[in-house]
Amino acid sequence: MTSQVSSPAEQADGTVVGEQRKPGGTKDVRRLDRVIIRFAGDSGDGMQLTGDRFTSETASFGNDLSTLPNFPAEIRAPAGTLPGVSSFQLHFADHDILTPGDAPNVLVAMNPAALKANIGDLPRGAEIIVNTDEFTKRALQKVGYGASPLEDGSLDGYNLHPVPLTTLTVEALKEFDLSRKEAERSKNMFALGLLSWMYHRPTEGTEKFLTSKFAKKPDIAAANIAAFRAGWNFGETTEDFAVSYEVAPASKAFPVGTYRNISGNLALAYGLVSASQQADLPLFLGSYPITPASDILHELSKHKNFGVRTFQAEDEIAGIGAALGAAFGGSLAVTTTSGPGVALKSETIGLAVSLELPLLVVDIQRGGPSTGLPTKTEQADLLQAMFGRNGEAPVPVIAPKTPADCFDAALEAARIALTYRTPVFLLSDGYLANGSEPWRIPDLDELPDLRVQFASGPNHTLPDGTEVFWPYKRDPQTLARPWAIPGTPGLEHRIGGIEKQDGTGNISYDPANHEFMVRTRQAKIDGIEIPDIEVDDPHEAKTLVLGWGSTYGPITAAVRRLRTAGESIAQAHLRHLNPFPRNLGAVLERYDKVVVPEMNLGQLATLIRAKYLVDARSYNQVNGMPFKAEQLAAALKEAIDD
Repeated sequence: MTSQVSSPAEQADGTVVGEQRKPGGTKDVRRLDRVIIRFAGDSGDGMQLTGDRFTSETASFGNDLSTLPNFPAEIRAPAGTLPGVSSFQLHFADHDILTPGDAPNVLVAMNPAALKANIGDLPRGAEIIVNTDEFTKRALQKVGYGASPLEDGSLDGYNLHPVPLTTLTVEALKEFDLSRKEAERSKNMFALGLLSWMYHRPTEGTEKFLTSKFAKKPDIAAANIAAFRAGWNFGETTEDFAVSYEVAPASKAFPVGTYRNISGNLALAYGLVSASQQADLPLFLGSYPITPASDILHELSKHKNFGVRTFQAEDEIAGIGAALGAAFGGSLAVTTTSGPGVALKSETIGLAVSLELPLLVVDIQRGGPSTGLPTKTEQADLLQAMFGRNGEAPVPVIAPKTPADCFDAALEAARIALTYRTPVFLLSDGYLANGSEPWRIPDLDELPDLRVQFASGPNHTLPDGTEVFWPYKRDPQTLARPWAIPGTPGLEHRIGGIEKQDGTGNISYDPANHEFMVRTRQAKIDGIEIPDIEVDDPHEAKTLVLGWGSTYGPITAAVRRLRTAGESIAQAHLRHLNPFPRNLGAVLERYDKVVVPEMNLGQLATLIRAKYLVDARSYNQVNGMPFKAEQLAAALKEAIDD
């Protein structure tokens, strides 16, 4: 074997090419430090499954990764049209990464619509693999191509690989007793095999997955495996692919531990189950299916062995009503939804504030208003979570920052709800919910102890010496009221939405009592113990970028780029949005400029300006997609220089 080494070079997309090995008689193998791949096709082409499988094998190989699934808004848009394009982007690397990447190095386009919808995101020199079988005259006209882009020279700036994926798949499956239409459905597996060869991905996991997925249809399983292997062999034998690539495991990016790939919704579901186990309480989910939160309902329904009970209600109001009833009955109660569902649940959330019972309201935010963009991401429910109820009804609000962080955020939301007897908002979003990254599975002794003490007897002595139970007598440290399980002898008490008398819980219309209760409920939320916000500022910068939720990855990537270029900038990220960390005001005062990037029109910036009288500058985007690091870096550089 001979080897040929070339010096590292920085490509246009920023990917570093390391050594190039040229084994005798075989194809070149080049080492890259990172790659961004986007699979795109009709919503029926299996692009999400293809991306998921490539991601799973990449995770098992040990790369760091971040994904961005992008679904059509329509349930089934017309085939071959731009609104029907479904894509899955994966960024994987041999080092720590934070985002799904700004621009793909590789685009797999299954038809003309997929090419046209995504070509604008590709840098010159990118690889394009197209399914030439779909580039018919009718398909081209459907998306506005007057001539085939494969032949008119418009793709000359790219490395184009025309591959008749459909024909090759059908040919590979001719020994199976399948119709042509059935055989064509496996073309995504052919594409997956080709890309798996191209980037040296493991194959055993995918073959086991296909065997399991189609266990009741062994012929279909065998056909898909055959298509997958045919794609691999095509890459190995065709002259069109002269080079394959290696991206080494990210061995230095992770602390020691056992890892798995996880999406935000799956991490959140696991966090809820873990919270119920740590609290030694049954978990009850009252929910109504809604994009992009439904996966949590689907996942939790699988875990009855952990004491999880899921209730798919007839509507959003019934879902949260059942959950609040379960909270009254002594369960860790959860309701999951998205923005439109929060609007419907608002009255019951106010009731939970009045009853002072623990309830987790999980809002997987999506584009709005109204039905809006069901499959796209946004951060525009913050003010709704803060103020979207009648009267003074304060609710704690927390937000995870990455898909894996959804696990810890669920535990934190449960801690606050159980400790302070309050509903808690957990604000995730579509980007986190559907995206994925490696997650270190924690040891049990790392999880918090969330056990609570239920009321068991009288807690107050009247002037005549009689011992009674007062349902609104508060813990002096947390201001939480006792949690009494219905049916406990001697603890009978009245519940409902009408104002309660302090201590006794009797109905009260007294003005002074109402003001006292309103201020007490607010003081309880204001007094929640949360960590101080941490600031990443190695160079004593004058500009601070402040984020929340899923903007963490793009902001951090942008900050890294600026610091690499010699700029000085500080970064802080909020998990707790109500109450704010106690040191936040002092942190903001240290900086001449504060920039707040958000996927809304400036909701956190509005809160910051109002509470701290700081001239926070908004940088906003509401196009249904996450920020790109390059875009944020340019905006932050402009703020530094201003």
